[in-house]
Amino acid sequence: MAILVTGGAGFIGSHIVDELVARKTRGRQVHVLDDLSAGKEENVPDAASLHLHDVRDQEAASLIAEQEFEILIHHAAQTDVRKSVERPGFDADVNITGLLNLMEAGRRNGLRKVIFASTGGAVYGEPEYFPQDEEHPVRPESPYGVSKASAEKYLELYRRSYGIDVVSLRYSNVYGPRQNAGGGGGGVIAIFISQMINGELPEVYGSGEQTRDYVYVDDVVRANMSSVEYDGSVTVNIGTGQEITVNEVFRTVREKTGAKVKKTHGSARPGEQQRSVLSYEKAHEKLGWRPEMSFEEGVSKTVEWFRRRA
Repeated sequence: MAILVTGGAGFIGSHIVDELVARKTRGRQVHVLDDLSAGKEENVPDAASLHLHDVRDQEAASLIAEQEFEILIHHAAQTDVRKSVERPGFDADVNITGLLNLMEAGRRNGLRKVIFASTGGAVYGEPEYFPQDEEHPVRPESPYGVSKASAEKYLELYRRSYGIDVVSLRYSNVYGPRQNAGGGGGGVIAIFISQMINGELPEVYGSGEQTRDYVYVDDVVRANMSSVEYDGSVTVNIGTGQEITVNEVFRTVREKTGAKVKKTHGSARPGEQQRSVLSYEKAHEKLGWRPEMSFEEGVSKTVEWFRRRA
């Protein structure tokens, strides 16, 4: 009996692997599939088996056939909204074709459950009401959002056709230690922290009044652990219900780092929505989950990690 975490050398995935190893979840062996395009080998604990493959490759499908994984926790993805706008075919290839490659192997080799890292704001698009719940219309405004929404539909098909349970977790903006600060798919909190610690001048895209719902990575890990134990299939938001502007993020990070910097403003990014905030009521009802980390404390912990690394 084994669990496969794709993207398990990356930001969120590696924290999930750490927790799975620590818990020794029902004696299941933990395996990691990652091509290290964004993840780092050093993030994977020795107790987990690391397999260096792309989710689109035959080697990834062969691994699933050989190991007969019981549970797939799927975090490997193309996550950069801007890149999805520039290269929608690549985004779909990784996020849809890659998933199907794994699922076709899984359905033939005993896969029982998939926990899927989806996205809240990018799937829903601009909100009709606040906070957005799971009944909100799905109207993604970027190819990335479309690929995640499509992946959810494919997984629902596999549930109906092959009896594979699916828990889709629609994350808000996840942040915390190990997050990429190099731009691209990196989060604004990690980018601002890195820039301020290094004495660089942060740039805010657009007015800075666009809002997001920021959820700390440890809370996301707990949601995944609850999903492993959940009996059945469900789609839930994983967020805080708290709407925070980019300008507020800048001020909080500046306060926690003690940096004496002023922000600059650049052009708004194509495909970026203006507001996003998620209701977590259904996650609480179904998974017994709710966020525990405050934004202020979460940013402080993230700053501490970046300082140790520096």
